[in-house]
Amino acid sequence: MITGLDHIAVAVPDLDKAIKRFLEDFGLVYEGSEEVETAKTATAFFPLKSTSIELVSPLRGEGPIAKYLEKKPGGLHHLCFSTDDIVADVARLTALGYQFLSEAPSAGAHGCQVIFIHPKSCDGVLIELSQPGDEHH
Repeated sequence: MITGLDHIAVAVPDLDKAIKRFLEDFGLVYEGSEEVETAKTATAFFPLKSTSIELVSPLRGEGPIAKYLEKKPGGLHHLCFSTDDIVADVARLTALGYQFLSEAPSAGAHGCQVIFIHPKSCDGVLIELSQPGDEHH
């Protein structure tokens, strides 16, 4: 029986640079690194509190998910980090050189305010920041 999501793996070309991003820029707790010789892989882990899997599909065949699916048959679309102050995080990350897909946060699912960091700023991974609304805690 599936009991939970263990981890999400993101392939990165420069592990040290990615560790710095997740540790310093995103403020996550760094659990450590490990080399897995059998897989010829170096890993780094950042444990997070419980999370959700979000399945995304185009609404009426439109929008960014439709464009994504035109290029790929499906797969990992984005990672989403919760924030308690999205405006401050956008300002802080912009000052660090991150590019966003929009000028300001917008309405997302569950009444959240959301904004996406351009994949060029994160080794090709689309990152979403989400500040919960009053109805979603």
